[in-house]
Amino acid sequence: MNRLPTLFIGILFTFAFAWVGLVVLPYAQIGRLQPEVNADTGDIFPPTPSGLADAGQKVYAANGCVYCHSQQIRPEESGSDLARGWGSRRTVPRDYIRQSKVFLGTMRTGPDLSDAGFRFPDAKWHHLHLYNPRSLNAYSIMPSFKYLYITRKIVGQKSEDALDLKGDDAPPLGYEVVPSEDAKALAAYLISLNRRYPLKEAPEK
Repeated sequence: MNRLPTLFIGILFTFAFAWVGLVVLPYAQIGRLQPEVNADTGDIFPPTPSGLADAGQKVYAANGCVYCHSQQIRPEESGSDLARGWGSRRTVPRDYIRQSKVFLGTMRTGPDLSDAGFRFPDAKWHHLHLYNPRSLNAYSIMPSFKYLYITRKIVGQKSEDALDLKGDDAPPLGYEVVPSEDAKALAAYLISLNRRYPLKEAPEK
């Protein structure tokens, strides 16, 4: 019974120590990070994502993409991410300050997407890949996201947004497949994932 105050103080100290280590110190080190401004050009890094890309972040989350894809490039000494061409440098905390939610991810069933917008800058490519990944990579195990697309009858001219689908994926004659607003937003978000900008704490390799 006499040891109860000592036990209480020990528990309190443990929680206080953990709080300082997990909350206070990270906030002091990371929480006040600001975008970096290039003194010569006035460019700001990381750039501000568009409203469409911001909406696409929510679609990315809703469809569970984070369960198969990471968004963190490890340094050269800690893995083969750079050798695989997933990025030109390691990612650092400043890379994420524009994001309302950060999807670092813990699984890599699919490739890292930190630099997806640089590797695949074309929205049409992303739409074909989302509609049927195996149309671009026969060995892909990524699921299809066809439900993000609309099959509709062509009225007048074919839409500029219509997917160029071949073989079994092609819609019936007189119909077209177009991306929904969610699909457009998701493609915009993936294209916005581009880390090819200079940061003093993470020079390109």
